[in-house]
Amino acid sequence: MSGIGSKPRTLSERTKALALAVGFDLAGIADAVPHPETEFLRDWLARGFGGEMAYLARRVEERVDPRRVLDGARSVVVVGLIYDRELPAVDSDRTAAIARYAGGDDYHEVMLDRLRALESGLAALVDAPLASRAYVDTGPVQERVFAAYAGLGWIGKNTCLIHPRHGSYVFLGVLLTDLALEPDAREPDHCGTCTACLDACPTDAFAAPYVLDATRCISYATIEARGPIPESMRSRHGNWVFGCDVCQEVCPWNLRERRKLPPDAFGLRERIAPRAHWVRPSIEWILELDEASWREATRQTALRRTRYGGLIRNALVAAGNARDASLAKSIRRHLESTDPQIAEHARWALAQLPRDGERLA
Repeated sequence: MSGIGSKPRTLSERTKALALAVGFDLAGIADAVPHPETEFLRDWLARGFGGEMAYLARRVEERVDPRRVLDGARSVVVVGLIYDRELPAVDSDRTAAIARYAGGDDYHEVMLDRLRALESGLAALVDAPLASRAYVDTGPVQERVFAAYAGLGWIGKNTCLIHPRHGSYVFLGVLLTDLALEPDAREPDHCGTCTACLDACPTDAFAAPYVLDATRCISYATIEARGPIPESMRSRHGNWVFGCDVCQEVCPWNLRERRKLPPDAFGLRERIAPRAHWVRPSIEWILELDEASWREATRQTALRRTRYGGLIRNALVAAGNARDASLAKSIRRHLESTDPQIAEHARWALAQLPRDGERLA
């Protein structure tokens, strides 16, 4: 895995050293074969845990076996980029919560740029025809599983990959290749008897340890789902308007004394850091965005994934949960929305606000 101390000698060592040289913090190698964890995807989908993410089923066999993605694939080079960053404390009920990976340059593009540099460098290193394919989160590859088999950490009970030194705030990318590289040793599971993540989940999204029911997950509801947020779940969303970090925030492996981050020679962490207006934004500011200002505010960020209507829908739920009468004006501007879903969420949010003379519980 990462952290090669001596001069690399084998092709596998040189490949990982090259990955670190082009800007990644972590690198490891796994065999490009199916694993029990990749094959579990079939059962997971059959249980309905994928919700509206039909794209997962469309290429399920490729997601199970990487050799179906790249003919002749023999190895998976897995890379990681740490995005852990302290954020200011929430100082108001009217503050919106954004997953800490969002708000800066879209990590997909940042990572892919470096993966392509790794791909080019590897081709030059072997000086021979090379078949390869790079993915960051959007391809038919289960990055977390191969990261675990590449020794970059273990898959925790919250289904996130957890690195023993850096925790779980790590972006993952993969490079499939037909090179026969030596795989790294796996990291043991260090979760033990801890259930902090399971206990803290606001929506009880874990069907069992290591099994996430995405249809109950706030991240899924605020990013992937296009329909209305079920009314029975809205109060559990709190102030989350894009994603959710609760199961990571309570993880002891993220709460441990902060370790020194690796050098950032290419400034990648600065690029993915949240822009100023996405560091603890106010719910009111989000609700006041029109579609044009939303496009400008989310330009080249992962926040685009939820679309304008989705972000406003989410912010209306957060506004209702805030129960702050000062948000009424911002909510009312969406009552006459041409999008019936937004209008309905606005009516719900308005109904949650205290009436004149009513005291908050």
